[in-house]
Amino acid sequence: MKKRNKIIYWIATVWLALGMVSTGIVQLIQMEEEVQMMGHLGYPVYLLTLLGVWKILGTVAVLVPKFPLVKEWAYAGFFFVMSGAVCSHLAVGDEPITLFGPLLLIVLTVISWYFRPAERKAEKVFGEPMK
Repeated sequence: MKKRNKIIYWIATVWLALGMVSTGIVQLIQMEEEVQMMGHLGYPVYLLTLLGVWKILGTVAVLVPKFPLVKEWAYAGFFFVMSGAVCSHLAVGDEPITLFGPLLLIVLTVISWYFRPAERKAEKVFGEPMK
């Protein structure tokens, strides 16, 4: 059972990392399609730089050993950014296909977080055991 969970964790985490790094790079270099999408969604272009940096730093946090509390924040950030993308596309009436990428990354985030090994979990936060 532990081996199966570890395999699930690493498959989800590698795909999550690839998705976050690739979209983060695209946002950092401000590809024309991304710039147009940000305008379409009603966001300023400078937000691309913030999102790109956060995604890459979050990926590093999830992948490196240690720092379990930082990992929790990275997973939360991934969830917030991708759920925000879903809400943004829904708010402007985009086609359902535009939800695929963000929804896939949300699913990968949840699976990676859920199946993370014990050594990658924050045992205590503010003196309370994490559930």
